[in-house]
Amino acid sequence: MHIHILGICGTFMGGIAAIARQAGHRVTGCDANVYPPMSTQLESQGIELIEGFSPDQLLQFETMPDLFVIGNVVSRGNPLMEAILNQGLPYISGPQWLGEQVLYGKHVLAVAGTHGKTTTSAMLTWILEFNGYKLGYLIGGVPLNFTVSANLGEGKYFVIEADEYDTAFFDKRSKFVHYRPRTALLNNLEFDHADIFADLGAIETQFHHLVRTVPSDGLLVVNGEEAALERVVARGAWAPVETFGQDQKNAWSLIFKAGDGFTVLQSGKEVATVEWAPDSGVMGRHNQLNALAAIACANHVGISPKDAALALAKFKNVKRRLETIGVANNITVYDDFAHHPTAITTTVDGLRRRVGNARILAVLEPRSNTMKLGVMKAQLPNSLEAADKVFAYGANSGKESLGWDLKEVLSPLNANEQDRALAFDDLSALVAAVAKEAKPHDHILVMSNGGFGGVHHKILTAIQEKAE
Repeated sequence: MHIHILGICGTFMGGIAAIARQAGHRVTGCDANVYPPMSTQLESQGIELIEGFSPDQLLQFETMPDLFVIGNVVSRGNPLMEAILNQGLPYISGPQWLGEQVLYGKHVLAVAGTHGKTTTSAMLTWILEFNGYKLGYLIGGVPLNFTVSANLGEGKYFVIEADEYDTAFFDKRSKFVHYRPRTALLNNLEFDHADIFADLGAIETQFHHLVRTVPSDGLLVVNGEEAALERVVARGAWAPVETFGQDQKNAWSLIFKAGDGFTVLQSGKEVATVEWAPDSGVMGRHNQLNALAAIACANHVGISPKDAALALAKFKNVKRRLETIGVANNITVYDDFAHHPTAITTTVDGLRRRVGNARILAVLEPRSNTMKLGVMKAQLPNSLEAADKVFAYGANSGKESLGWDLKEVLSPLNANEQDRALAFDDLSALVAAVAKEAKPHDHILVMSNGGFGGVHHKILTAIQEKAE
């Protein structure tokens, strides 16, 4: 079968493309921005990519594709989508195709939550892989223990990052309702995606739709210290529930150790100890809780906490999760996907625990749809409190522009120290300011859910030039 994927360079749709290719289909695809790392990953698998959404691309094929798989980046008015609709060509959403053609009949382990989905999915996948499970997986990032972000697999198990964002322009349910997991992890739940959800209650409803799909002989692994998830489960749960968290009242809990290691407790009894590898890139208490949740899910499919801990000792984090991009003049530059205030807080905190009293220069681009709407702007100053200096970027025009005053929002950070937080609408000016401020032994933490104009390497280059 020839499948043509619209919006193929997103991490999710790119994963679907890889899985479809592994399943023996001919796969082509198009997107508005065909760029690495996803474009490189796809092309290496023999997947032809087309730039843009012109309907003229339909004329490039000797025979029309058998099916068009539509990503949620595509909306009505998209020229190619309009041609598909006008010609009555067959189409389906990415999540529905995955659910029907790949996940059906498998034991699906779904990782849902506002934060930590990618890292936790990668942890759980690695635990199963390390313990000999020939599983399939689809992770919304590039896990460093694997060469690709998605794999069809050979056995009955499949780990999937279960996103609550909507499925497609013609299906406004959350993606995860298509996956029908037997093991479902509800990691955390906060308000996000203000462009499609009116309030937290609306997201809770979607999470309960997911709960409704878990069979009675399955398992719900739920963060026992999240009020929103408590409300979700209170609506009704037909599968057993195991909670996890810091408090030993939970079925799964932990004891923090010096550094980033921790002891795992099951029903209050010590059952394993996790020690990260020095080069794992994993840091922060949020990642300890992510790992605890992954251990609980793995236990459901027969992997003991001790065996899971052995796997995690060799775990390497996902690209763009406190990933070290480079070092210049003894100054380290990191890249992280954080964009929600809670994720920014935990990311800065994780780095702070690792570097101690060394200076952290936070470089932030608040570009998610939620941030651009200004819904979370009041929380930004507190989320950056643990950083020594803040350099934030917000464009004044174009689709990436903010609808609010970035300088004004960050002003509380300047109450006791002038110029602790600076706002820029010119990327070159931001790079120059960061390079001027940076000193040996500093740590520059770049946070954005986009490419940020390649600012990481621009900063490294500017630091090197300053040192010469």
